[in-house]
Amino acid sequence: MSADGSIEALRARHGPRYRWLLLMSVMVGTMASIMSSTVVNVAIPDMSHYFALSQERAQWVSSGFMVAMTISMLTTPWLLSRYGYRRTYVGTMVLLMTGGIVGGLSTLFPLVLAARVTEGLAAGVVQPIPAIVMLRAFEPHEQGRASGLFGMGVVLAPALGPSIGGVLVDWFGWRSIFFMVVPFCLLSLWLAYRYVPVTSPGGAHAGAGGPRLDWRGLAMGSIGTLCLLNGLVELRGGNPPLAGALLTAALVALAAMITWLRRARRTGREPLMNLDLFGYRTYAFGSLVAFIYGIALFGSTYLLPVYMQLGLQMPASRVGTILLPSGIVLAITIGIAGRLTNRLPTYVMVSSGLLLLALSFALMPLIHLTTFLWMLMGFVILGRIGLGFILPSLNLGAMRPLDKALIPQGASAINFLRMLGGAVGVSLCAIVLEWRLAVHGDALGNPGTSVARLAAFNESFLLLAAIIGLAILAAWQLRDAPAAPGAAAPGQ
Repeated sequence: MSADGSIEALRARHGPRYRWLLLMSVMVGTMASIMSSTVVNVAIPDMSHYFALSQERAQWVSSGFMVAMTISMLTTPWLLSRYGYRRTYVGTMVLLMTGGIVGGLSTLFPLVLAARVTEGLAAGVVQPIPAIVMLRAFEPHEQGRASGLFGMGVVLAPALGPSIGGVLVDWFGWRSIFFMVVPFCLLSLWLAYRYVPVTSPGGAHAGAGGPRLDWRGLAMGSIGTLCLLNGLVELRGGNPPLAGALLTAALVALAAMITWLRRARRTGREPLMNLDLFGYRTYAFGSLVAFIYGIALFGSTYLLPVYMQLGLQMPASRVGTILLPSGIVLAITIGIAGRLTNRLPTYVMVSSGLLLLALSFALMPLIHLTTFLWMLMGFVILGRIGLGFILPSLNLGAMRPLDKALIPQGASAINFLRMLGGAVGVSLCAIVLEWRLAVHGDALGNPGTSVARLAAFNESFLLLAAIIGLAILAAWQLRDAPAAPGAAAPGQ
């Protein structure tokens, strides 16, 4: 390999296929990060039993990861500008692998939680990178195909993860699922040194002369996110005064952050998030859809495995078996939808996908303990078909009109809002589930299941369907806009 790791040298070395090799390289790391975010869910019941955790504390295994991932996404543009693609990408993979190893070896729950937070920090930085690569390295007519192929690969992680994870939990215990990311991280490191350039998104060599990180904006965003999620936890814990104080603090931090970002922009500083992004109508509505969609997607990712294990009394391995076909269908759908993004408007693709996703949740009350498993599998598959239409088109459709200088910020911000919605969704589903269980006179700690428990789960699924209905209204406002005069050209 050439000693020159610039994107020009790598393109010259590998020829026209280089853009696909680069996409494959970042895809492997993204698969590792997504797998680490979803695979733990099948092990939460066993982990709760091992550490004698309440459902509230066990929830932080998922929500702690998501909080860290949400916050760290805001730093991706700065890291890429300061350190370049390769150093940033390699650093996240090393961090992700370290978190997996420490979590798998830990005997104390605080260490497990710290490992999950570490994994979340790494996952948050890496996840906006593929969208930046696709918008910069591919021609507009190739972006849908690239997004479809990338999506097919990435969804194999959550598709195979719960299935393999469920088997590992049954055979080797919950610790084994932490080690699943290690081989992916090792492969991604090898690919990074072959195909990922050392340059920053603009093509310049990264170095110490880059912009300084907006620590104030990051601190305000972190405080606001933590206050919001802890406020939701306190609502669930039955402490309304403390919950009210935390949620108020979250609003204050959000207002302070917006004020600071505007001031930083006026004074010529590089803000953590460029608010000019939301001057693009398509991007603004796309971000709103991403936030609401995140609530439903990650809320259901938390709720479905718990429902199958504690509501329908299924072993972890069977949960994985049921989720596997839906993951395969999702991968196939994304491949098809990726090609359709150049033929159908973004709002049609996203609205249709959201409608199918909402329908899959609205049908869940038809499931009972005596229901055939194919019906449950069919409802899950229906939702995954909906996801397949949304995933390739939402980010690309929202960011396509952006000026090329705003693309790194745009990828970071829309992923941040999606993951913030996801973190809220996990907490919201747990709160609503416990509330409805209490109303029906049941609790997840009780042995066995009951009609009352299934009713509580059904009402939680109906809430998700209603939330997605709001996203459909916002998605209908998406209209494909022409690219901005300075929109990204391939190779820039």
